[in-house]
Amino acid sequence: MKYSFAELTKNYQSSAVRDILSVIQQGDVISFAGGLPSDDFFPLEAVRDAYEKVFVSGKSSLQYGLTEGFTPLREAVQAVMLRKGIAAPLENIMLTTGSQQAIDLFSRVMLSPGDVVLTEDPTYLAALQVFRSYGAKVVAVNGDEFGMDADDLEEKIKEHQPKFVYVIPTFSNPDGKGWSSERRQKLLELSYKYNILILEDDPYGELKFSNEEVFQPIASMDHDRTHVLYTSTFSKTVVPALRTGWVTGPAEVMAMMTQGKQMTDLHSSSIDQQALYYIMRDFDLNGHIEILRREYYHRMTIMRDYLNKLDSGLFTWKEPKGGMFMWVQGGEELNVTNLLDAAVANGVAYVPGAPFYVNEPQLNTFRLNFSHSTPEKIKIGMDRLVSVLLNPATL
Repeated sequence: MKYSFAELTKNYQSSAVRDILSVIQQGDVISFAGGLPSDDFFPLEAVRDAYEKVFVSGKSSLQYGLTEGFTPLREAVQAVMLRKGIAAPLENIMLTTGSQQAIDLFSRVMLSPGDVVLTEDPTYLAALQVFRSYGAKVVAVNGDEFGMDADDLEEKIKEHQPKFVYVIPTFSNPDGKGWSSERRQKLLELSYKYNILILEDDPYGELKFSNEEVFQPIASMDHDRTHVLYTSTFSKTVVPALRTGWVTGPAEVMAMMTQGKQMTDLHSSSIDQQALYYIMRDFDLNGHIEILRREYYHRMTIMRDYLNKLDSGLFTWKEPKGGMFMWVQGGEELNVTNLLDAAVANGVAYVPGAPFYVNEPQLNTFRLNFSHSTPEKIKIGMDRLVSVLLNPATL
């Protein structure tokens, strides 16, 4: 039978990362491809105890819940954001099924076919999938390791009159950079000047490697709370399987997103939200995050030391100050998409950089995840990867 799908499904694209992960599940392949936290540090006992507390609380814990989410957890999230300088009223905080749903809901209520979204380049490929699924035109803004170039941003705002600007300013996916305070402030000033919204995606902000430098959320600078939507998640700091994120922003936008969520799933899992509340109440989450920071920094340094073995004239990269990724660029003639088969055959995998670009993929770039593999596996995997990258027959 030939099925007549909706017109918008023509914009649907498969995730390049998911496609790669499905291929490398076989054999002795060490994967640096996924954006996965370390399951070595999942707080199993705290999670188990939290679910027991949910069921002890009675049958009401199994009932339908509020679209906005479990109120005690929203209050806990409110306190977390206040420590970041984001003063969000409780009624403007909504719990979502991961921050991915927040991106989708915001896009659903803001984008019509042909609308423009400005982004960094490269940027989070699943966000690009969402924007394009609603028929939006995504336009890349020039930038560097400090963030979007303010002059190019203003020119493209004037040229394209975008619905919003999407950014991951703190340890971005895929390239791990942290925006400077000046670039953050300039983006906010331009959003005021031209009356456009900012979607600030912050899944990695807690995973910084040093307290010496402060990465202030752009939302904390938006004192009248009119121009910035801020979304984050517990997937990187507790466990991904809870699928709990949150979003906050201007009241009118949040009200529309709440209606959109009612049509999507009524509300995210009440049981998971209640369990997460007990984890936040009774478990030392801040201490747990400190452990993750130290361990991820250690794993990053192991990967860094192997990358130092590469020819700096052919391969360049920046050491991240937090997050989960390292971003590597090879010489212009290098095609790492074609090189992936050789890497997998040698027992290691990465994500080619091409899918993260808006318009003109740079085929000589790739992303490495250092958070998931153990230090021992990172050493083995990087030995395998470096041997491929140093082999003239594969380049």
